[in-house]
Amino acid sequence: MRFVCAIILVVGVAMPIHGEDVQGWSFSGSLNGSSNSDGVVIKAQPATSYTFNNHFQTYVGLPFYFVDISSTATSTAGGFENGIGNAFVGFRLGVDNETLNYSSNLEFTAPTGDKSKGFSTGRVTADWTNRFSHKFTSITPFGSIGVANTISDTAFFVRPFTSLGVVGHFEGGATYDVSPLVRLGGSAYAVRGSGQQRIISKVIKRSSLSGSPQVGSKNRVFESQTETVAQADIANDHGASVWLGVNPKREVDFHIGYSRSVNYDFNTLFFGVGFRVGK
Repeated sequence: MRFVCAIILVVGVAMPIHGEDVQGWSFSGSLNGSSNSDGVVIKAQPATSYTFNNHFQTYVGLPFYFVDISSTATSTAGGFENGIGNAFVGFRLGVDNETLNYSSNLEFTAPTGDKSKGFSTGRVTADWTNRFSHKFTSITPFGSIGVANTISDTAFFVRPFTSLGVVGHFEGGATYDVSPLVRLGGSAYAVRGSGQQRIISKVIKRSSLSGSPQVGSKNRVFESQTETVAQADIANDHGASVWLGVNPKREVDFHIGYSRSVNYDFNTLFFGVGFRVGK
């Protein structure tokens, strides 16, 4: 309750802004990929959104996964998996002013993905994320805090697994504008689980058996089991990311970078391309 009250207070402080309202439909798409010792996981995500005004927007979309499984990191032979993920609907509130920029995003997913390939948990999920930032000339510090019943993919880490279980997630960092078109960024993140967690792998074949995590796996149970049920520690993670971003136009975005997961002992190279057409 204190967390909700704090968010409402921030929105109230930031709400008085100026500018003409914009309203209408838009189409966007992104292609994000992560490459590490488990293989390559790529997510293509088209979405359609409707902007009501300067503050509020809703959107729907359906992701597609393409997974190239490494034969060296898992207990099964390598290969390819692909298929649709969970259809999603989201609601985004944004308020900007000279003191603070704030956005709140509430997203729900339906279990349309193939659980046997690790693209879904078979359950409805929800993620509420709140982001704060303030621009100082060329440097923009930012932070985010959220709660969910799944560990969501990010632009920096298309995860080699799907999860079900209550988690809190946090990120803090900054971007630096090298030029009007180029920026550098860095951030640290943390995920903390609560209660029972279910981890469903995207990077091993379904011939492996479900069970408890293997000793010495550095919490990478998704490399040895198709599905694992355990307590909160299995979902805990923290690490850092650095990236280079390029915006040749306001509607186009490209980034490439490196992410280090301490808990999984994971080094990941990532990339992303995004575009937007309309309001």
